[in-house]
Amino acid sequence: MIELRGVSKVYGRGEQAVTALRNVSLRVEYGEIFGVLGQSGAGKSTLIRCVNLLERPTGGEVRVDGKDMLSLSPAALREARQGIGMIFQHFNLFNSRTVAGNVAWPLEVAGWPRERIQERVEELLALVGLADKARAYPAQLSGGQKQRVGIARALAPRPRILLSDEATSALDPETTRSVLGLLRDINQKLGLTILLITHQMEVVKSICDSVAVLEQGRVVEQGKAVDLIARPGTRLHELCYPTPAPVAGIAVPGGRRVELSLVGENSTQPILTTLARRFGVDAWLLEGSMERVGETRVGRLLFELTGPPEAVDGALGFLREQGLTPEVPRV
Repeated sequence: MIELRGVSKVYGRGEQAVTALRNVSLRVEYGEIFGVLGQSGAGKSTLIRCVNLLERPTGGEVRVDGKDMLSLSPAALREARQGIGMIFQHFNLFNSRTVAGNVAWPLEVAGWPRERIQERVEELLALVGLADKARAYPAQLSGGQKQRVGIARALAPRPRILLSDEATSALDPETTRSVLGLLRDINQKLGLTILLITHQMEVVKSICDSVAVLEQGRVVEQGKAVDLIARPGTRLHELCYPTPAPVAGIAVPGGRRVELSLVGENSTQPILTTLARRFGVDAWLLEGSMERVGETRVGRLLFELTGPPEAVDGALGFLREQGLTPEVPRV
């Protein structure tokens, strides 16, 4: 659906040149929610604006729905953009227009008949839960309501792709959860492909099927969000589970420090109790946490495993047999 191949973007020339993107390649499949995670200055906004050519890449290829965007004529590019909606961090609403007028604007530009515009606006405001706000103005709305208007406006021309430029970063946590839930519902009901950029790990864990981590204009890793968060050693795992401070007071001779990632059904099993009963070992819990990534539970345990060497080895072997792949970090 969306494919970037070796995309680079440089602003300026010579000594004043600033490189925003460096050989970025990623692929967004039909119907998925794909997140690009990165801190301020990583190149996220430049990347998403290269998809609909609000920024033209310096090099590389951009393909959307099978079309080579960089080879399109101006008229063909305008037509292609009709299939790509975009929502913004700071809403970008017209203060002089009502909620209905803001949603209607792209349809008026596209030349839709007035009757169809009214019907479509009513349909969209019902979809985003603002049917009773049609005649209100942006100044009368909360931040979450403004973003819902922005989402309705982006959906107006019936796009197949929705681009989200830090759409929740200006919202409080409760409103963020509400807007993310709306995006997931839209994704499922309309089969919409969503590419979003964010610096918030909670956004990735909440709704993203796949994710790419962007650092200094480069993609340092990408894949399924659940897989990357659950696998020790990945950048996303490190961001989700920062390295803990050394735990004092528990350092038994012959003990083994174990880090265990748990996904899905494994996250509900009494693993430490099973090890103690089956192998006669002690498991001293140092840290533990449980997350929900989309609909999947993902957990992490850090513990000290002590007992006779053969019992400890047996316990680690058992964990491997269960497909848990225990890590034994250096203390």
